[in-house]
Amino acid sequence: MELLKIDCLGKPLRLEGSLAGWQQLYWGDDLVSVIQASPDNEGLKSHTFELATQVATHTNPRAENLEDDKPTEGIVTTTIKITLETDLQWQPFVIDYRLLKNDDVITSGQRTTKDIERQTPTVPVAEKRQFSVVGLASLGFKLLKSAKVIKALLAGASVAAYSWLFSFQFALALIACLVFHEYGHIRAMKYFGMKTKGIYLIPFMGGLALSDEKINTRWQDVVISIMGPTFGLFMSLASLVAYWLTGNIFFAGLATFNALLNLFNLLPILPLDGGHILKSISFSMNSIMGLVACILGAAAGVYISYSLGLALLGFLLLIGSAEIVFEWKTRHQSHLLPLDRYGQIFSAVWYLLTVGALIGIIWYFAASGDQMLALPLEILKS
Repeated sequence: MELLKIDCLGKPLRLEGSLAGWQQLYWGDDLVSVIQASPDNEGLKSHTFELATQVATHTNPRAENLEDDKPTEGIVTTTIKITLETDLQWQPFVIDYRLLKNDDVITSGQRTTKDIERQTPTVPVAEKRQFSVVGLASLGFKLLKSAKVIKALLAGASVAAYSWLFSFQFALALIACLVFHEYGHIRAMKYFGMKTKGIYLIPFMGGLALSDEKINTRWQDVVISIMGPTFGLFMSLASLVAYWLTGNIFFAGLATFNALLNLFNLLPILPLDGGHILKSISFSMNSIMGLVACILGAAAGVYISYSLGLALLGFLLLIGSAEIVFEWKTRHQSHLLPLDRYGQIFSAVWYLLTVGALIGIIWYFAASGDQMLALPLEILKS
């Protein structure tokens, strides 16, 4: 990830680094210094390189008894030593730096997590993309200029598809749930100053909130991912209140099926929202004890799910958690700035409270005795 970018003699001086301990320093497009990976990935580091400059000189011919009175010109090559000193702390992220030219300080400063969140990396990190219909759809959206037309066509196709499967009224309610969920992602993106391309509804696959910009930190990944289900929870709670006030069964159905939709999105399986959240939390844990705590938490979730008779939820939670644990060793290869200890705890509590509230809504309506309202709970028990 890009840790620092400052001006140095007319060119950008860019420091790249990772949790694995390696650092690379670029002056413009030239790699000028490297620190290899090591367990000592924090603290004081120093990069030094030399720049050769050429200076024109003028010689007085008379001083040297030369016949030609015209001054002669020569080129003298001099060397400038550039040193970048940094003091790096990863969690919470803080980097203090000093830039020296021939041992004279020419600039100094500090960068924190907020600076990393707002930056646009000079060299985007190449990400491996697996084949998926969602990925192809996203690529197709970027190639099409008439975004508003495409949104309208996809929305119409989604309404038609869900109306054919269920009913027109149910299709409209489902579209409302999807849009509200994706709007949560959009609001989070805008909070971080990211440019958004809006919401696209994909028939039989749900919705997609798109942005032209990439995230830089695990905290951004958590907030953007969890705000969709959080907005979904708000919609279910509003529908619950509407049901209490009116007694209309439509609001009860909307509350419980919307809760089920957002609960599945919180499963720790990529590319679902829950997969991004749990991956960001676990990949921010550098110690074995942190990983053990994450495994114990996942095991407790599986045990509670089976104890409550939620077999499907417990099975998917087990599969998703195992996938994240097996990938834990690759965390140092990521370009995303990790969560600090406070961020890990806050994210985990936010996630668990949201999951618990959604399950509570589903359980509440299942106890009403209505077979249709009990269907989401039966799905979780299957």
